[in-house]
Amino acid sequence: MATKSKLPVQDIGTRNPKLFNRIRTIIETPFYWNNVHHVRSLSEAYELAKRAPGTIITGLDVHNPEALGLPRDAKVLLFNDGKITGRQARLRRLVNGENRNKFADLLREAVFLSRNRKMYHAEAYVGLDKDFMLKAHLLVPEGYENTLYSWLLNFQIANEEYTEMYKDSLVLDEGDIFIFANPDYYPEEHPDGLALFDAEHNCAAILGMRYFGEFKKGTLTLAWTIAERNGYTPCHGGQKRFNLPSGNQKVIGVFGLSGSGKSTITLSDHGEKFSTTVLHDDAFIISDKDAYSISLEQSYFDKTQDYPLTEPQTKYFLTIQNCGATLDSEGRIVPVTEDIQSGNGRAVKSRFATPNREYRFEEPCDAIFWIMKDDSLPPVLKVTRPELASAMGATLATKRTTAEYVPGEDPNKLVIVPYANPFRLYPLKKDYLKFKKLFSERNVACYIINTGHFLTKKIGPQTTLGLIEDIVTDRAEFQPFGPFADLEYYPLEGFLPDFSDRNYLEMVERRLLDRLEYVSGLDEFNKLPDEALEAIEKAAKSIRR
Repeated sequence: MATKSKLPVQDIGTRNPKLFNRIRTIIETPFYWNNVHHVRSLSEAYELAKRAPGTIITGLDVHNPEALGLPRDAKVLLFNDGKITGRQARLRRLVNGENRNKFADLLREAVFLSRNRKMYHAEAYVGLDKDFMLKAHLLVPEGYENTLYSWLLNFQIANEEYTEMYKDSLVLDEGDIFIFANPDYYPEEHPDGLALFDAEHNCAAILGMRYFGEFKKGTLTLAWTIAERNGYTPCHGGQKRFNLPSGNQKVIGVFGLSGSGKSTITLSDHGEKFSTTVLHDDAFIISDKDAYSISLEQSYFDKTQDYPLTEPQTKYFLTIQNCGATLDSEGRIVPVTEDIQSGNGRAVKSRFATPNREYRFEEPCDAIFWIMKDDSLPPVLKVTRPELASAMGATLATKRTTAEYVPGEDPNKLVIVPYANPFRLYPLKKDYLKFKKLFSERNVACYIINTGHFLTKKIGPQTTLGLIEDIVTDRAEFQPFGPFADLEYYPLEGFLPDFSDRNYLEMVERRLLDRLEYVSGLDEFNKLPDEALEAIEKAAKSIRR
């Protein structure tokens, strides 16, 4: 099996410190309480969620429910979280040698104070190919059956088919993932909640946090960390393959924060001009050795902002979070989407949302696109130097979306989120070197896509999709990006930079220097190699030469 559990008694204890240590043992122990019910099927999880107080059973039918393991008459379920409807990265803490005992005390108390609740235990697989499959366990209290149900839908429940695949999968020197959750418990030292991760030992505790995205990304956080240790590049992005009429195939990866356009790009059929196959729109890994890719999730977790009920994709909704409800003309209870009820309505969508889906791409990745919202940049740049290509990913600049809850922050502020992955639990240098290797040794091309504004002009989805089509069909002809070293641009009508305008050149320079300043100020855990700083500085100061 891929991850380790149920060891012989002679292997249990201090002789096996990766699986038996203080934090992990505290988190795993309540899974065996006598008040824990083990949920073993999706149909059971559905019935529990349907009966949970606060659930709205909509009049929308689940599409093709029996193929998913659901009852024939299954309906889409709606459940709302309250005030907080986004992830809270500021509440994440990482266990280390200095704080281990302090957090152990906190966790023992959190576990003890949860003992009087009925608890539900679910198992799922993360990673959908024999080369990379992990078993994950989630424990939630009664009242959060909808969280458990959505979690099982999002990943892959441990059913007969996948359990057989798991038995034949590659064995890793890793323990199962364990996540203990009590969304109603707020530790005294963390009054807003706490997401605690022990990266070395594949376990986490989610306390005082209700938003489903915390559970999805918390699980992925640990899975990505395991992948990084075992020869893969973790990717918070989407990947698709273009099956071109010539018989050639092009695989592209797109990286951006939730709401940046990565799902739109990944899932688009390009007006049926191309045959495309989707790996996933949010979470995958790339082999460091062979550049093949594996999807970590089965379903999709999409914003409902652009999904009025007339939108065809609503057909594939399974569960909905943080949306309103009303009665339609037929008397059905239906969701009110488009972010009317809150700023981050969400839905778990089934795998049927994309007609052509594979869980592994054997073909190596051809191109990586960093999605940014930076009004100094034209719709697309090509980065020609591997050090700069990886450094630009490490300084990916964009605007926050409502998927990330940051109280008091200006929503128009430009922020830097390395590789669009705020969930990393290991030193940033590791990501930098892995992506640089893809660019330098695997000859993966690197592009920067601006999906915001170029100066004052909005860059629409059709412009973005069109330039990607031109790139994969080799129609795009790039030119030097003015005086800026190692950068090229694709001239598009209406989005042409004026390199004779000194103000514009200095604007681009300032944005590059902002990245340099960011990298220069990183702490030891996030420090990048000097070559990354030198690559950014060379590009920024080109206009001074």
